[in-house]
Amino acid sequence: MAKAKTRLFKPTDTSIIGMMENTLRRNWNRPCVTNYGTDESYTYGDAAKMIARLHRLFQQLGIEPGNKIAICDKNNAHWALSFFAVFSYGAVVVPILSEFNIEQIQNIYEHSESSLIICGEKYAKGLKARILNIADFTMFDEPYAIDMSTFTDFQPDQVSYFRERPDDLALLSYTSGSTGRSKGVMLPYRSIWSNCHFADEVLDFMPGDNTLSILPLAHMYGFAYDFFFAFCIGCHIHFLTKTPSPHVVIKAFGDIRPVVVIVVPLILEKIVQKQIFPILRTHHIRALTAIPILREVVYRQIRNKLFSALGGNFYECIIGGAAFNKEVEEFLHQIRFPYTVGYGMTECGPIIGYEDKHLFVKGSCGKAAPRMEVKIDSKDPQNQPGEILTRGTNVMLGYYKNEEETLAAIDEEGWLHTGDLGTIDSRGNIFIRGRKKTMLLGANGQNVYPEEIEDAIMTHTLFEESVVVQRGEKLVALVYVSDPALEHHGLTRDTLLQKLDTYKRHINSFLPAFANISAIEVQDKEFEKTPKRSIRRYLYT
Repeated sequence: MAKAKTRLFKPTDTSIIGMMENTLRRNWNRPCVTNYGTDESYTYGDAAKMIARLHRLFQQLGIEPGNKIAICDKNNAHWALSFFAVFSYGAVVVPILSEFNIEQIQNIYEHSESSLIICGEKYAKGLKARILNIADFTMFDEPYAIDMSTFTDFQPDQVSYFRERPDDLALLSYTSGSTGRSKGVMLPYRSIWSNCHFADEVLDFMPGDNTLSILPLAHMYGFAYDFFFAFCIGCHIHFLTKTPSPHVVIKAFGDIRPVVVIVVPLILEKIVQKQIFPILRTHHIRALTAIPILREVVYRQIRNKLFSALGGNFYECIIGGAAFNKEVEEFLHQIRFPYTVGYGMTECGPIIGYEDKHLFVKGSCGKAAPRMEVKIDSKDPQNQPGEILTRGTNVMLGYYKNEEETLAAIDEEGWLHTGDLGTIDSRGNIFIRGRKKTMLLGANGQNVYPEEIEDAIMTHTLFEESVVVQRGEKLVALVYVSDPALEHHGLTRDTLLQKLDTYKRHINSFLPAFANISAIEVQDKEFEKTPKRSIRRYLYT
């Protein structure tokens, strides 16, 4: 049951850094950040002392507000402390995805013109940069160090930080590149403020609540809601430092019992497809669900099972960051699971659309968030897909050192061209059809959305990943099938190849003729993905 909302934001609150100050003072003795499964934990008071220490070090290094400082490491408490220190100093944070290789990290460090990078030894070995060791906050190959004993008596009334201007640059976030190369997204303080304000309007976090940070902190979805807003409220943030496999995630949820579950679709899809669907497809359960009264009993039991798997203490599951499998969403809707699907992108820090679970319309990704507008570039936006355009407080300043891409993305009226295709109904609900860059033109001139074909492919549990590509006038489905999936279905690699035509006919039966696939090709390994687990489609087209 949802609790009475305690609003963090007041009409007079205009500074996000000022709110950081208040959070630290108000929650001094509360636990702040913890590495899940370890004893490493810091209170808000500990965080304030570490921030003061790092500010002293930044001064010694000659770093000034407005300079850029990069952070690169897996999610952990020291990543969080590093961010707090850089952000409150007035330096521009350059979060770098830890999944990037050394060459990519070096390129971002140089392109961003960072004065310093905070990272672990794993990344430091190959970098040509000025490096602060994230493990102990000492400099690599430089004599700078701060004695923590000098901050033992640091008190709440000593917390005092830089004051920002709304349109100044706060974060320089490099995109993960699912459809092309990374770009440096310039996010101003107003975007961070507005995203936190939005979260305060729609989420029921309370000081001391547990949250579980799974998504990469260098990605805006994970950063904004798993981490930064939770901090501003005074929550206890637990960082999952391991790879988020279904088994690891379920155990962590059970141990931490977060008040809100924030995930990308892939995590929830794997839990449902691996643990729930096989049960539903047994002869016994199918027989029970054919009877309406018994169906409700079965659905209630499954809903409770899924609820427990995610910790059993949340009032809402928020799904975002990528397209959601339609079969899984339909199932969640049927069992009345408390979920909603949000819509956003790095360029909006990230939120564009959202709706409360009670008002959420299945298949949509919510309505325009507060302080944001959404429209469809189409003569008939309710029925004819067009590019989704948005503008408002959350929108970026542009792409760093890339005026051409900036002008292409933001038009003269301030509308950001998202690159997504969609429709919008009379009540403002947004429905995504696919990516503008991935849309294919059929042989007879019809628009073909590969994501819709991929949804049809994924109705068969054998296929774990799929990408639809165009070769001449034909559509070809590239799929990945793991050895465990083959074993589960009683197949070998050879027998799989023999059955591909049968699978193709079955898939095409769900599709209009112009969207029929001509062939299925099995890939030897998983598709290469971005850190938020989106397939890098451009590598396969």
